[in-house]
Amino acid sequence: MTESEDVAEIRRAVQALCADYPGEYWRAKDAARAYPGEFVDALTKSGFLAALIPEAYGGSGLNLDAAAVIMEEIQAAGCNGASAHAQMYIMNTLLKYGSEEQKRAYLPGIASGELRLQAFGVSEPTSGTDTLSLRTVAVRDGEDYVINGQKIWTSRAEYSDLMLLLARTTPRDHVASKTEGLSIFLVDMRMVVGNGMTIKPIRTMMNHSTTEVFFDDMRIPASALVGEEGKGFRYILSGMNAERILIAAECIGDAKWFIQKATAYANERNVFGRAIGQNQGVQFPIARAYAQMRAAELMVHHAAQVFDAGGNPGAEANMAKMLASEASWAAADMCVQTHGGFGFAEEYDVERKFREARLYTVAPISTNLILSYLAEHVLGLPRSY
Repeated sequence: MTESEDVAEIRRAVQALCADYPGEYWRAKDAARAYPGEFVDALTKSGFLAALIPEAYGGSGLNLDAAAVIMEEIQAAGCNGASAHAQMYIMNTLLKYGSEEQKRAYLPGIASGELRLQAFGVSEPTSGTDTLSLRTVAVRDGEDYVINGQKIWTSRAEYSDLMLLLARTTPRDHVASKTEGLSIFLVDMRMVVGNGMTIKPIRTMMNHSTTEVFFDDMRIPASALVGEEGKGFRYILSGMNAERILIAAECIGDAKWFIQKATAYANERNVFGRAIGQNQGVQFPIARAYAQMRAAELMVHHAAQVFDAGGNPGAEANMAKMLASEASWAAADMCVQTHGGFGFAEEYDVERKFREARLYTVAPISTNLILSYLAEHVLGLPRSY
C-alpha cells in the first residue's frame, strides 16, 4: 500500500500534534472523567477536524481516505479520537443534503472552531439499532417544529453547540415504506438546552462523555430541517458509512498502538535471563495481531476509496468496521497478555486503551448486525430480523 507525500505529511503533522498530549494527559482526563477540550481545540486549530469541509467554507477539502488517516494516527499515538470524531462523520450529511443557507451559516464557524458539531441524536432506549422504530417525534407548528422524545448514547452532547437529530415527522402507520417519515434536523443546542432539552451524563467503563438527552416540547425553527421532510433515514445512511469507515480507521490506529507497545515491552522485559519476546509463546500472538491488523487496514482504505469515488460502500464500510474492530480488540487482548500484571497498571496506559478499544465491536453497530447485513445484502440469504 503506497501513499502520496501529501498523506505522509498529514501523518507527520498529526503525530507532531499528538506528541503534546502524552499518556499523562489522557490518564488525568480518564481519572476525572473530564472532556479533553484542550486536545479537541488543538485538532480544530490545526484544521484536522475541518478536513472534510470544502475550502469554500473554510475547511481543508480533503477526501474521506485522508480523513481516515487523521483518525488512525490520533489513535496510534495513544490519544482518543472519540472525543472529536463525530464532527468528521456528521459533516457528510450536512454537506450532501444541507441547504446552501445552512452550509454558509454553520460550516465556517465549525471550521474555525467557533462552533462544535459533535452530537448525533439517533439511538433511543427502546429501539437501539432498530432506527426505524424510534419514538422521538417532531410536529410542525407554524414556522417551528415541536419535538418530544428521548435519545441515548448521544456522546459529547455536553460539549457540542450543534446536534444532528433524527426524529419521526410522519407516524409509521401513515407511510407506505417504513424507511419514510423520518427527518433530520440541525439543532442549535445553545438555544434549547434548559429550554426543552435536558442532558444527563451516563458514566461508562471508559471516558466517553456519553449522555441521554430528553426533549420536552422543544421548539426549533423550521429552517433547522435538513433536506426534505421524511427523507432523513436515507440521508443518514451515507453518513453512517462514513462513520463506520472513520471508526474502523481509529481501530487500525489502536491496533498499531497495542502492537508497538507489546513489541517494545517484549524486547525490553527480561525473565529467566532473556527477553520474553524471544519466546514463541509471546512473539507469535504479536505477529498474528500484526497480520490481522494489516489485512483489516487494506479493507478500511478500500472502503474509503469506494466512498470517495461516489460508490455505495455499504458492504465495504461494514466489513471494514467489523474487521478493524476485531483486529483492534485482538491486539488489545494480546497487549495485556504480553505485559502480564503490568498490563493492568494505569501508568502503562494499556488498561485505558484496552477499555476504550472494547467499545467498537459493539458500537456504532454491533458485529452481529454487520453479519446480518452481509448475509442478506451481499450473499442473498433470507432477512434474519
